[in-house]
Amino acid sequence: MIINHNNKQYTDNSKEATHEVAFVVSKHNEKFIDDAKDNGCTKFIQSNDLQKEFDISSIKIVGVTGTNGKTTTTAAIYSLLLDLGYKVALQGTRGFFINDEKVEGYTLTTPTQLGNFDHIQKAIENGCEYFIMEVSSHAIEQERIEGLNFALKVHTNITADHLDYHKTLQNYIDVKNSFFQDDAPKLINKDDPNIKFKMKNAFAYALDNPATYKVAAYSLKNGLHVAIQHFANMANYSSPMMGLFNVYNLTAAVAAVNILTKKPLQEVCDMVENFGGVAGRMEIVHRDPLIVIDFAHTTDGMEKVYESFTDYDIISVFGAGGDRDRTKRPQMGQVAARYSKEIIITSDNPRFEDPDQICEDILQGCKEMKHLSVELNRKVAIAKAIEISKKYNKPAILVLGKGDEEDQIIYDKHLPLNDKKIVQELLKETFN
Repeated sequence: MIINHNNKQYTDNSKEATHEVAFVVSKHNEKFIDDAKDNGCTKFIQSNDLQKEFDISSIKIVGVTGTNGKTTTTAAIYSLLLDLGYKVALQGTRGFFINDEKVEGYTLTTPTQLGNFDHIQKAIENGCEYFIMEVSSHAIEQERIEGLNFALKVHTNITADHLDYHKTLQNYIDVKNSFFQDDAPKLINKDDPNIKFKMKNAFAYALDNPATYKVAAYSLKNGLHVAIQHFANMANYSSPMMGLFNVYNLTAAVAAVNILTKKPLQEVCDMVENFGGVAGRMEIVHRDPLIVIDFAHTTDGMEKVYESFTDYDIISVFGAGGDRDRTKRPQMGQVAARYSKEIIITSDNPRFEDPDQICEDILQGCKEMKHLSVELNRKVAIAKAIEISKKYNKPAILVLGKGDEEDQIIYDKHLPLNDKKIVQELLKETFN
């Protein structure tokens, strides 16, 4: 992708580098310098000098990292700031937004370094005071956030994920923790045992441990009702969202906005009820039977969803992504078996893996489950769950793994598939 800025052109792709287009060189593409030269490129910019080309000092950058909760927490921070009257941009898994308008669609959680600078520049051109971004472990390790000075770094949690890339859990934990080793202001979840951070300029939030922003009380009945203690100050918020993990996500967002804006804590809390959550994240798509769609695709993420429905008869529909960490698959099966009355294992994004083998890996963790079946066709699996739900007094169908994704990846093809649309179609067929 070629980026235009101040009548200059930049790329990090050697095939696009020419006499007119400068080549941004990083440790990941430096081996292609000769290719860029063969294309006629004469200007080379080292990645650690990119900030000299783009003046982004006028905007406050907020980075949120963690295994789960990044998307909801960034979206909540974005929503709260907008409702408080600020101009804000949001970049993450769901796309790129400026001042409540979607500018680009789905993307990498964190773009390339050049992509980050381009988005930040666009936010500045649109008068934004804040740039809120999700920061993935891949982006930290690959130095895609190099050159960005963060006004605040936010930590949600660290549990097992992406071991296909990071190889070991400890490597993954270390990469996440490396984000919090500088002097930048940081907001830490003190209840996470895996977090290690530099104390300088650190704030904290927690439910169980002492923290700058301590959840003093909460109720999960009919939405969320939360009281926060901030030193001698008490404030409270309510939300239509569900789940204990969303108490963490929303408290992190409230604390972040309070730190950034210095607005009274209660004023920030008053904006929470306007935020209805993120599509495909703990999204209730039907009430009777209760059908919930969530992006949970790790054991910890799944468990946190299940914990919100322990008084229901849970029917689980889920699979696992292909060409990703195989070790978590039986663990996902174990978690599902622990909470579910019935499980239907289905296809997720198999990519270049055999979907049957992926399901077999999951089955290893839930062999003893009495009501267990495999249905690779995701639409048929969801239809089966709806039919099964009729025999329970208080059913909850949890469709997990894909959230609001619009397609299914089979080999290298992206085929249209959206869980919410499938549910709506099936219910229309059932009740019409």
